[in-house]
Amino acid sequence: MELKVTELLDLSHTLAGEYLARFEYPWQALDGIKDLILELGAGLSPEEYDQPSPNVWVHKTAKVFPSAYLGAPCIIGPETEVRHCAFIRGSALVGANCVVGNSVELKNVILFDNVQTPHYNYVGDSILGYKSHMGAGSITSNVKSDKTLVVVKNGDERIETGRKKFGAILGDHVEVGCNSVLNPGTILGRGTSVYPTSCVRGAIPAGSIFKKTGDIVIRT
Repeated sequence: MELKVTELLDLSHTLAGEYLARFEYPWQALDGIKDLILELGAGLSPEEYDQPSPNVWVHKTAKVFPSAYLGAPCIIGPETEVRHCAFIRGSALVGANCVVGNSVELKNVILFDNVQTPHYNYVGDSILGYKSHMGAGSITSNVKSDKTLVVVKNGDERIETGRKKFGAILGDHVEVGCNSVLNPGTILGRGTSVYPTSCVRGAIPAGSIFKKTGDIVIRT
């Protein structure tokens, strides 16, 4: 499976497009998300974005519910909803027309435009591509249980990331079923669907249906 940035993500659907284009693999961009947000935020128009607290920028058309927490730095894009009890810990770049739902936690992430994390999701040290969707209760697990560095498994290939914390990369139009766990270093190719209650690890090819480990069907 091809794991390069441009094979997984349409960079025209995020403020981070130019930044991500610098990297061969998307996980290489995770270290710089905080600095990227600070740089982008400083250039946003005050006519378009409110700044309710230092280094927090919220587009005037976005809807942030009163009980949501916005940690710095973060950017909330146009027409996006951040719903009740959402917890944005910081270093979150959330695009346009997104949903950050009730009790969702975000940390060190890029959400492209039209991404939905609508119910009880944890997304950490991850990048979610255009129009990707995480079903209720699905999460990214971003640290291995033995605390060793994350390795991306791509068929017989093993790619050392050098990262202790790395959740998942979702390509454009990915669907993750309810209550699924994406293990550290999971890569889901464009247009892939994951069955509910799945436990996923490694690289899953574009256009796949992941039913369970060893049972992956390519759409025809």
